Amino acid sequence: MTDLTPQTRLERAKEASRTTAALTSDDKARALDAIAVALEENAARIIEANQRDVARGRDDGIGESLIDRLRLDEKRVSALAAAVRDVAALPDPVGRVVGGHRMPNGVALEQVRVPFGVVGAIYEARPNVTVDIAALALRSGNAVVLRGGSAALHSNTVLVDVMRSALGDAGVTPEAIQTVDDFGRDGAKALMQGRGFIDVLVPRGSAGLIETVVTESTVPVIETGAGNVHILLDESAPDDWACDIVVNAKVQRPSVCNAVETILVHRQAAPRLIPLVASALMSEGVAIHGDDVVAGLVANIIPATEEDWATEYLSLDVAMKVVDSLDDALDHIRRYSTGHTESIVTTDSRSAERFLAEVDSAVVMANASTRFTDGAEFGFGAEVGISTQKLHTRGPMGLSELTSTKWLARGAGQSAAEG
Repeated sequence: MTDLTPQTRLERAKEASRTTAALTSDDKARALDAIAVALEENAARIIEANQRDVARGRDDGIGESLIDRLRLDEKRVSALAAAVRDVAALPDPVGRVVGGHRMPNGVALEQVRVPFGVVGAIYEARPNVTVDIAALALRSGNAVVLRGGSAALHSNTVLVDVMRSALGDAGVTPEAIQTVDDFGRDGAKALMQGRGFIDVLVPRGSAGLIETVVTESTVPVIETGAGNVHILLDESAPDDWACDIVVNAKVQRPSVCNAVETILVHRQAAPRLIPLVASALMSEGVAIHGDDVVAGLVANIIPATEEDWATEYLSLDVAMKVVDSLDDALDHIRRYSTGHTESIVTTDSRSAERFLAEVDSAVVMANASTRFTDGAEFGFGAEVGISTQKLHTRGPMGLSELTSTKWLARGAGQSAAEG
């Protein structure tokens, strides 16, 4: 890919989108299967490039949470290939009938799903996103333009090359996958200002990156938000549920957006639950930033400040606060939540249903780990991101979320009356 300008890449993606939109479901599935095989066959090359990115990231001091997101090993490359195969096996959304009816004059109306055209993505230090978004875009009949950031430059360069070669071998135009990484900030600017070429833009990364894309783009943006995620341990929360869910939500992979960042504990349950949950977390190396009540029940608590309640740590840190009631917890979540995921642990069905009804986030759970907010867990094969906005789509974004609709009208010579 030796084009002189990012605009050329956008133009080629737009042209390719006409081809991808016309592919049959079987054509798209075969192309994705070819990509999965190519990822596996090129695993050593991908990992070698990724090791260069990881080494540079450590030298640049980007932090362990970003290093974890950046790293690819044999297991993760295999998981990428498996995710592509999962996407290939999903029902094709294109052409699916959403609704329709017959008008009084006999014209038959039908609303069907169609590809967006060209999907753009701007993201940071996440080479898995390069593959996930490309796979979802292709399965839904779109072309894609990627800007993966300097931290994963070597990894993404190889991944894009592998996927483009696989498309060519499968008889699909390689121009359906484009990258503007080699243009740096100019590439990102071209995506954000690519009106007429980019049909929708999805940012994934830090709150700062997302805010920049939302405020500077002239193309439609689907906002994926930061994850200041809450778990409320209600008065009736069982000891084992509280410990298991909180530890899983914080420790399994602390660098991702569905990891819990704040634990709220009902005051009536605090003496029972806080020592147990804190001990379970600390045994896994978690640092707890707690209020005065928490500090009075457990040793080695870091005093929490106002900033802690608004922090997405993305590390083995968590905030813990005692609340007087469910109302108090709901008020706290309304004030500090980023609208991503919240969960309550309780055996009181009324509290659970009220929490589910009143919390205004993309995903609201009862008695389950927040780690389930994920496209693969939801059965989407992979995800473009977790949308925290309310227009077009909300929550994990899969194939259907990368489509729009159009109306088909079939008549028999009818003309419209005046009016």
